[in-house]
Amino acid sequence: MSKRIDTFTGKPVADVISAGLATPEPIAPQAFTDARAAVDALRALYDRNTAFLRDAFHKVAKGEVPPQRFRAFYPELRFSTASFAHVDTRLAYGHVSLPGEYATTLTRPDLFDSYLLEQIRLLIKNHGVPVTVQESSTPIPLHFAFLEGTYVEASVSDAFQHPLRDMFDVPDLGNTDDSIANGDTEFQTLEVMPLAPFTGQRVDYSLQRLSHYTATSPSHFQNYVLFTNYQFYMDEFCAYARKLMAEGGDGFTKFVEPGNLVTLAGNNAPSQGAEPARLPQMPAYHLVKPDGSGITMVNIGVGPSNAKTITDHIAVLRPHAWLMLGHCAGLRNSQQLGDYVLAHAYVREDHVLDDDLPIWVPIPALAEIQVALEDAVEEVTGLEGYELKRIMRTGTVATIDNRNWELRDQRGPVQRLSQSRAVALDMESATIAANGFRFRVPYGTLLCVSDKPLHGELKLPGMATDFYKKQVAQHLQIGIRAMEKIAAMPQDRLHSRKLRSFFETAFQ
Repeated sequence: MSKRIDTFTGKPVADVISAGLATPEPIAPQAFTDARAAVDALRALYDRNTAFLRDAFHKVAKGEVPPQRFRAFYPELRFSTASFAHVDTRLAYGHVSLPGEYATTLTRPDLFDSYLLEQIRLLIKNHGVPVTVQESSTPIPLHFAFLEGTYVEASVSDAFQHPLRDMFDVPDLGNTDDSIANGDTEFQTLEVMPLAPFTGQRVDYSLQRLSHYTATSPSHFQNYVLFTNYQFYMDEFCAYARKLMAEGGDGFTKFVEPGNLVTLAGNNAPSQGAEPARLPQMPAYHLVKPDGSGITMVNIGVGPSNAKTITDHIAVLRPHAWLMLGHCAGLRNSQQLGDYVLAHAYVREDHVLDDDLPIWVPIPALAEIQVALEDAVEEVTGLEGYELKRIMRTGTVATIDNRNWELRDQRGPVQRLSQSRAVALDMESATIAANGFRFRVPYGTLLCVSDKPLHGELKLPGMATDFYKKQVAQHLQIGIRAMEKIAAMPQDRLHSRKLRSFFETAFQ
C-alpha cells in the first residue's frame, strides 16, 4: 500500500504527524477560596485552549503552518478533603460524603457561569478548603472548540490533504456516557472521584444536539421546562408569549423561537434571528428571564424515543424542574373527555430506558411538584376540594411504546393496565419522569384526557378541533402557573434528597 504524502512538506503524513505535538503553553494549577475567581480562571483557560484549536484549524486550512498534531485540554476543577466531618445533611448537593480527591472536566464556563458559581461556592463553604483549577488530561475535540453558530464550509475541510483526525482530536463517544449519573461507577474504588454528574465532553455533545433538535441556542434554555406532545400547546404558548411581550413582558425580557428569533419585551415582532426554512424535530420556545428562571417549552412530538432523546440533552443544563403537559387516553369509564390526570405513579412499558434505569426502580411522585400542580389546577379552574375531583384524578399513568396498543389481544396490555390501577395511558410521561429521576431533575405530569378507546369513546370529526380550543388554553395556563409556584420555592427544598443515591457528586 502506498504511503500518503503530505503536500506541504513532501514527507509521509505519518512521519509529519509523529514529528511533534503542538499544544498551548502549560498553565500551573491555581488554588482558589473565592468562587468568582475560580470560575473566571476556568473561563480564561477554556477560552485560550479552544481559541488555540480554532486558530490551528484555520492556519492549516490556509497552508500557513505545516500539518502536525494539535491538542488542547478541557479545564478541570479539582477538590480534595481528608475529613469525614459531616456538613449540613439537609442539603442535597454542594458537598461530598467521603474524604478523597474529586475532579471534573468542564466546558462552556460562559454558559454555566451562575451554575458553576453556586456549586463552587457551596463546596468551599461546606468543606472549608480551596478548589483547584488546572488543565485536565482530556483533549477538547475540534468539533466542540468552534464558537456556537460557526458554519464550516465543505470547501475548507476539502482543502486538507489528510483526515482531520490525523491532526486534531475528535469526539470520543466510547468515553462519552452516563455512567456517573446512572450509578454504574463505584466511586469509592476510584483514585479520583467525580465531582459533577457529566463530564465536559458529555456536556458538549448534548449542547450541539440541543441546537440541532430544537433550532435554538442552549443559552436560551430556562431552568423550568414544559414538554408537550401536541403542536396545539405550542401555538397557545406562542400566542401567550407574544401578547406578554407586547404588553411589556411582566418580568420576562424576551421570547425566543426556533431560528433564535428574539422578540424583546415591549415589542410586537422579532428583532433578531432568522426564521428556519422548516421546523426542527423538536422545536423549543423560551420565555426568558435574566436569571434563567423563565420557562422553556418543547414540543417533543409522539413517542418515548423523542422523550428520552430531548431529556438526555436538556439534563446537562441542570434545570430545576420539568413537567409533562399533554393528552392521554383515559382508562376509566368514570372519566370524561377534558378531565385532568395528575400522575402519582408510573408504569413503564416504553422500554427506552431499561438499560439505563432498571424497570424495578420505582419512580416516585415528588411532593413539591404534586402540590404545585394541584394548587395550579385549583387556581385556574376555580374548583377545590370535592368539586375538584369532578375534573381531576390523581393516579397511575402508563407509558407504552406501541401507539396502536388497543389493537392487540386485550388480555395483554389491558390486563396489565388494570392490575397496575392505571387511570391514563400515553407515550411520553413515564419516560420523562424516569429520566428526571435518573438525572436528579424534579419532574411531574399533568395530562388531559382526549379519548377513551377502551370504552369506544373517540372524538368524532370536528369534535377534535373544538376540544383542543377549549382545553389547551386552560391546560397550558395551569402548567405555567405551576412553574411559577415551583420557581418561587427555595432551591434547597425543590432539590430534595429523595433523588440522591448512596454515592453522589457534589454538583447538583
